[in-house]
Amino acid sequence: MEIRKIKAQTVCDTVKKLFTDCNYFIGKDIMCALETARNNESSPVGKSVLSQIIENDKIAAREEVPLCQDTGMAVLFVEYGDRVVIEDGSFDEAVNEGVRRAYIDGYLRKSVVNDPVFDRINTKDNTPAIIHTKIVSGNQIKITAGGKGFGSENMSQIKMLTPSKGIEGVKQFILDTVFQAGPNPCPPMVVGVGIGGTFERAAQLAKKATFRPIDSKNEDERYAQLEDELLTEINKMGFGPAGLGGNTTAIGVNIETSPTHIAGMPVAVNICCHAARHASATI
Repeated sequence: MEIRKIKAQTVCDTVKKLFTDCNYFIGKDIMCALETARNNESSPVGKSVLSQIIENDKIAAREEVPLCQDTGMAVLFVEYGDRVVIEDGSFDEAVNEGVRRAYIDGYLRKSVVNDPVFDRINTKDNTPAIIHTKIVSGNQIKITAGGKGFGSENMSQIKMLTPSKGIEGVKQFILDTVFQAGPNPCPPMVVGVGIGGTFERAAQLAKKATFRPIDSKNEDERYAQLEDELLTEINKMGFGPAGLGGNTTAIGVNIETSPTHIAGMPVAVNICCHAARHASATI
């Protein structure tokens, strides 16, 4: 397979479109889940809230305006073909320029500060982006991009469990995290779970899980069953849409796993609100 050259401008334009699209247009999987939840919601108030969320998302798509005021921090998962060379610039610079243009030209809220503790000065263009890159075989670049809002991000947790805690320990930590979050993450929520790897790998897996379509299941039947079980238990908590009560606290639980050390069992829970924005493109 020959080396393929891709211009930095192509990367920039692709990233710009992904971030405008994901902020204006909710995914079909989320819309379908919201409509199903509305039909099954037992609480009249909860049903009304879900109807308003659905209408909001339709208006955003029709008028091409942000579906939520928190247009998030830019996060990208990239599968970078090992036969690709970027021309006329670097990949990271092209990605950040695409984010910059999306948030400025698309009138998306800029929410990134330059220093986490002391200065906290807004960068005014929502950069830098968080870029997770995996080198794969091939001559293409697949980019999955999303704007991660922090009302739900702040409710996320990680715990370094020991193997002796077993499956019950894993389930209890996940359920405790969601229960402690309560109404704060703007339910109904999508719960991403990462299990295994190291401290940082588990967190990355949890974030990646929130990007996975919620109408998909883990390929391992045991984890697919666990996703269903956790979703059922979370919806029994009764927080409901917007935290006003009901049986729709979450519309999806996605689990991603990785091999880990014999002495550990890291578990991360990344909570995402119903504005679960992500879009993909292959260059």
